[in-house]
Amino acid sequence: MGLMNSIEILTDFAHRPVDAANNLPALSADQLNAHPGGHPNSIAWLLWHSGREVDVQLSDLTGDEQVWIKFRDRFELGEPGDAVGLGHTPEQAAEIKLDDQQLLIDYVEATLSALGRYVGKLSETDLGEIIDENWTPPVTRGVRLASIIDDAAVHVGQAAYAAGALNHSH
Repeated sequence: MGLMNSIEILTDFAHRPVDAANNLPALSADQLNAHPGGHPNSIAWLLWHSGREVDVQLSDLTGDEQVWIKFRDRFELGEPGDAVGLGHTPEQAAEIKLDDQQLLIDYVEATLSALGRYVGKLSETDLGEIIDENWTPPVTRGVRLASIIDDAAVHVGQAAYAAGALNHSH
């Protein structure tokens, strides 16, 4: 096996949350929108948020239109769906109700595929470029990309855990 460079690693890493989302068990609308343990974030919210956070941050990096534009009408969430979910109150999180698991997975996959294509156009030098000096240390493009992917992986992992807990309890 040959050596991998940073671009190849990030490209591979970007697909991991998609694999996890595709391996979720089939869930009913009630299960997608349940709040295990009374937590305000449902599985639908977790998957929606995974896609939104990737989409918004990637659009900020690239200057390209959000993938959400192609999905917005299908989600039928209106203005609440345009948010990212960061700092959502329980009431706001409850507004994210969906019964189409595949639509959620398709959106997560579309955003992370877009991220993978973007990463594939970068050089190792591009990854080291400082893009945000509001943090100490300043954030490089590579660190931002790793953070975006990590956040998606965490939330899809939370969805998988919640789905397992729901399926185990039935």
